[in-house]
Amino acid sequence: MYQAKNFDALFGTPGFSDELLKNHFALYQGYVTNTNKLAETLALMATEGRTGTPEYNELKRRFGWEFNGLRLHELYFANLKNGGVILNPEAALAQKIIVDFGSQENWEKDFRATGALRGIGWAVLYYDQIDDRLFNSWINEHDAGHLAGAKPILVMDVFEHAFMLDYGLKRADYIEVFFKNINWGEAGQRV
Repeated sequence: MYQAKNFDALFGTPGFSDELLKNHFALYQGYVTNTNKLAETLALMATEGRTGTPEYNELKRRFGWEFNGLRLHELYFANLKNGGVILNPEAALAQKIIVDFGSQENWEKDFRATGALRGIGWAVLYYDQIDDRLFNSWINEHDAGHLAGAKPILVMDVFEHAFMLDYGLKRADYIEVFFKNINWGEAGQRV
């Protein structure tokens, strides 16, 4: 059973109303609940020999959506910090960003542009361990668009629920606030 993590320490974060955070945490809790329900149902169907059914197939597909919704939200909330943490230019992650993007400013422009793409989804800074490279990538849905084998380092939710209550259609304003509240210590530990 997956247990919802507590992110109440984010209440009071500048630029994120407590109401928005409460709603977002409730949405996350729904992903935890649905992941657990699907895991139990799929296990039961497997023990009953019903794995070849259309119902099993659809639930198996749905599991990826719910699980990734759970995990991406955990990564997102964990890489936020009330008031943020400045990226230490001497940190390994900062140095890797400079190597792969030319400068921290180049990376930030690209990450912001990725987050501003039209549509719903996620902007993710990934680390590809095979080629030792960082990439900014767009995930259109929780379960589609992930870079196979790459590790999420910094995750930004750009589904409307992450900003509409506080910013309406002004996604750029939300992205600005996101950047002011990044927990670079957490992101750096993920490399």
